[in-house]
Amino acid sequence: MILDTITNAHRYANLHPLFAKVFAYIQSTDLYGLTPGKHAIDGDDLFVIIEHVQGRSRESTQLECHRKYIDIQLVLDGVDEMGWKSLTDCQNPVDEYSPAYDVQLFNAMPTAWIATPANSFCIFFPEDAHTALVGTGSIHKAVFKIAVNPETRI
Repeated sequence: MILDTITNAHRYANLHPLFAKVFAYIQSTDLYGLTPGKHAIDGDDLFVIIEHVQGRSRESTQLECHRKYIDIQLVLDGVDEMGWKSLTDCQNPVDEYSPAYDVQLFNAMPTAWIATPANSFCIFFPEDAHTALVGTGSIHKAVFKIAVNPETRI
């Protein structure tokens, strides 16, 4: 898990073949102008989901993890108090992993809560169970989904 501000995004561009594309997209796109929902960037390898919702309580969330995608969750407005726990410490799955939705949910509380303000982001890798959209006000964010193993294109 990584927490940082968007001004330091260049430090992470080489961690994955598609991270540089994510950060270039952030610089060249009016994220505030995108409607809520899914927006394609590079097919199934890279897309963004725009969310604009009221924050919820810690107790109303569930930890989740992904196997196919890495999340870069960029807060645009508000403060998103994201929860984190190492996947190896999650012992109570709600159900089996769903390949169709790339998600597995857990009945567990986060080990840490990360207050993530506007212009900051968290990167969650497959080994990071996480929860988000926790707060007392409106949260506007962009969740970039990056394929762990992007398809080779000729």
